Amino acid sequence: MFTSRQVKHSRLLLRHARKYLRYKDDQLSSADRDQITAGMKALREALSQRDRERIHSTADALDKTLHRLTPVTWESHWRENCEVILVAIVVAVGIRSYFLQPFKIPTGSMQPTLNGIIGYPSTAPAPNILRQIGEFIVLGRNYINVVSREDDQLLEIQPRKMFFFFTFSQLICQRQKYLVYASPDTLSHDFTVFPGRIYHRGDIIARGAIDTGDQVFVDKFSYNFVKPHRGDVFVFRTNHIPGIREDPEAGSPFYIKRLAGLPGDMLRIDPPFLYVNGKKAEGYGFARVMSAKPPYRGYALGHEYLSQPDRTFTVPQHGYFALGDNSYNSYDSRYWGVVPEANLVGRGLLVYWPFHPHWGLIR
Repeated sequence: MFTSRQVKHSRLLLRHARKYLRYKDDQLSSADRDQITAGMKALREALSQRDRERIHSTADALDKTLHRLTPVTWESHWRENCEVILVAIVVAVGIRSYFLQPFKIPTGSMQPTLNGIIGYPSTAPAPNILRQIGEFIVLGRNYINVVSREDDQLLEIQPRKMFFFFTFSQLICQRQKYLVYASPDTLSHDFTVFPGRIYHRGDIIARGAIDTGDQVFVDKFSYNFVKPHRGDVFVFRTNHIPGIREDPEAGSPFYIKRLAGLPGDMLRIDPPFLYVNGKKAEGYGFARVMSAKPPYRGYALGHEYLSQPDRTFTVPQHGYFALGDNSYNSYDSRYWGVVPEANLVGRGLLVYWPFHPHWGLIR
């Protein structure tokens, strides 16, 4: 804190000189190597004696020597920038592969604990651009406004991906096309846009707001050392699970649910309650769902599994039973069975965006 700028610069210069010698020692001539070593020695002596004039002169001499041996060129700038970018990519890939992976909640199966993509149809115009920017940053909300330019019929809705993250829909009509920042499921479910509909000129095809799904970080590290806990909100792959369709382009989707059953657990649902090994499921997440206080509705009976209040299911070894908190609108283990242990990705750690209403640690 109290060290002069000149001394700090000189110490930094010494570190650069040592680094340069390590990198280039086998390529330097003996004369250049001796000149750098002598310059470093002189600068260290000047620093130990706290001789300002000598520090300045020796640092300047060493700096000129290094600049002579490593002239600044446009190639060196590009090489340095590329190295920085490459290191950043390697670090990001490493973190994503072994520690934290970002994941977007696509559906409403975990609502209201975690939000999927939600559309709000409206006939009112969108707010001014400043408010739109603010709502996008805080709420993850964007606005769409698609109005038919002529009398036409919608023939097809094609999904479009941009940068592997942003989902658009291509609306293909007989005479016109539209690119909409919304998924086909959102358009059909929330805005009743589907093939075959006829629109007249000036008719609103889709107008309103769309809240993006919660963006979460998944802890991929813990499950390497600690077994999953009942009640965890966890992410898993769906490959090799019968009954779950694979996307031809993106492959098997990732699901996020609450871990309701561990290997060996005996489960039963008697709405609105979930029973584990003969007792009501314990834990904050289960209690919140079973309270059935709006917007929670409790647990619903299943289809293939847990389909009757007196019917139980025992989770097999190396399998896990997954349930959505939005039980009445969740395609989960009640339909397709258990999640194989090999499919586990990690525990949902926190919502990092949007900043309302679920920002923070996931419970």
